[in-house]
Amino acid sequence: MTNNILSLDNIVKTYDKNVAVDGVSFDVPRGSIFGLLGPNGAGKTSLIRIITTITRSDSGTVFLDGERLGGSHPEQIGYMPEERGLYRKMKVGEHLTYLARLKGLNAIAAREQINYWLEKFEIRDWWNKKVEELSKGMQQKIQFIATVVHQPKLLILDEPFSGLDPVNTNLIKQEIHHLQGEGVSIIFSTHRMEQVEEICEHIVLINQGRNVLEGKVSDIKNKFKKNLYRIQFSGELPAGLETRAQIVEQTPNGITMQVGDEAESNKLLQYLLQHGVVVRSFNEILPTLNEIFIRQVKGGD
Repeated sequence: MTNNILSLDNIVKTYDKNVAVDGVSFDVPRGSIFGLLGPNGAGKTSLIRIITTITRSDSGTVFLDGERLGGSHPEQIGYMPEERGLYRKMKVGEHLTYLARLKGLNAIAAREQINYWLEKFEIRDWWNKKVEELSKGMQQKIQFIATVVHQPKLLILDEPFSGLDPVNTNLIKQEIHHLQGEGVSIIFSTHRMEQVEEICEHIVLINQGRNVLEGKVSDIKNKFKKNLYRIQFSGELPAGLETRAQIVEQTPNGITMQVGDEAESNKLLQYLLQHGVVVRSFNEILPTLNEIFIRQVKGGD
C-alpha cells in the first residue's frame, strides 16, 4: 500500500491557448487533511476536474491509491463543489437516493446510509422536504451528505463552510475530523487561510498553473519565520537591550524583538532574567499562512 492516496505527476492542461495547469506535481498523504490553495484563476478548479475525471489532462499522470486514474475511480471519490449542484424541485430523500445510486450504492445501502447521516445531523424530518424549501445552510448539509454517502476513500471539499453559521460550521468541521479518523483522505480547497491553519496538516499552493509551495504546514511556517519573539514583562528593561537584538515594537508591558537565529532567543531570555526582568511570556511569532500566501503570490513581503 502506497503512503499517498493521490499522486499527480507533471500534469498539464490547456484550454485553447491558455495554460491552466503547467506541469503540476504533488502527493496527498494517506489519511491527511490536505489544503489545495491558490488565488482565483490559479488552476485549482482545473486540477479538481482532472482528479474527479470530469476532464482529462493533456499530459501527465494521476494515481489514486496506487492505481492510474480511470473510469471506475469516481465511485471512490466524493466531491463537494463550490457551486452547489442540487435539484431544487426534488425532495431531499429522493435526491440523496438518486445521487447515492449514481455512486454505485444499491437501493437498500443507499437508504441505510442516508438515514444514518440524516439521524446524525438531526434532520430526519427533512426527507420529504423539497430542496428549494431549505435555507442555504440547510442545503449545504444536504450537499455534504451527498458527498460522503457512498463512503469514499478521498473527499474533495471546495469551500465547504460557505453559507454556514458558526454552529453548523463547527458541525461540519467535527465530521471532517471524524472521517479523517476513520481513514478518509481529504482535500480542502478554500480562500480562508485561517481555516487552513486550523484543520490542514499539509498544503500545496498553486499560482499561475504551477505549484510554488508544498509541504507540512508546520514546516512551511518555520521556513518563513523571521526569528521574531514577543515578550510580556514586568519591571524595567535593561539599558543596552537593543545591542542584543533588534527592537521591532515596544509597549509599556511588552516588546517584540528580532534575533539573528533561533539559538539567540535563549540567550536573550537569559539576559532579561539576569537583569531582573520578570518575564511573563516569551513567545515566538510565526507567520500566518495568509502572510505566506500573499508573499508567495505577490512576491516580496
